[in-house]
Amino acid sequence: MYRPILLGAGPEALINRIDTAGLIKQGQKDAAIMFSCSVKKDGTVLSVSTYRGTPDSKLLEQEILKKMSAAANPKFIPAIYNRIPVDAIYYGTVTFAIVNDKPRLRIFSNQERAELVKENDFIGPQPFWGADSKFNGFHYPTGDSAPVQVDGSAELELKVDATGSLRDLKLLSEQPPFLGFGDAAFEDMSKAKFIPAFRDGKPVESDVKIPIYYKAQGF
Repeated sequence: MYRPILLGAGPEALINRIDTAGLIKQGQKDAAIMFSCSVKKDGTVLSVSTYRGTPDSKLLEQEILKKMSAAANPKFIPAIYNRIPVDAIYYGTVTFAIVNDKPRLRIFSNQERAELVKENDFIGPQPFWGADSKFNGFHYPTGDSAPVQVDGSAELELKVDATGSLRDLKLLSEQPPFLGFGDAAFEDMSKAKFIPAFRDGKPVESDVKIPIYYKAQGF
């Protein structure tokens, strides 16, 4: 019935594209960074954003963006809802460490700090387009709320049941305030159905926080 976006394990998979040896040579130390990307039903990446990197994670961020670019053409295993492939959003966290002088790279399919610390087998819920979902992406605020366009962000807390239905939605924060970023994020996400979260390979109810970042047009 449901399958979340997965990294895959072949030569085109992101985990096998990242040049860990090169990162060490460039001086990358222990670091982590979060990212999200839109993955089409054929497994190709449509867009990617990186955020919330630890101090000194710039080299890791640059490598992620390079290997997630259209030129690199990484492949994911696409999401499935009701046995049909769908376009969806993947939320991940990349960690890089040097252990016994060797690189250790991990990519987790969630952004929940408690799950990351324990390195749990947990995949966060993924909003998707089409089928029963009315979600069609995130839209920059319009109207009088943002008379001057600036970069902005919002963070939402979601409760999603084991079938992918949104059960609760809260706006936790927005930056800058009073420019409509929170309202825009809330409205767009409220229309979504989800590939449910998976724990140890099984769909489960989840309570997660999802950041949304907005880029001013023309920048």
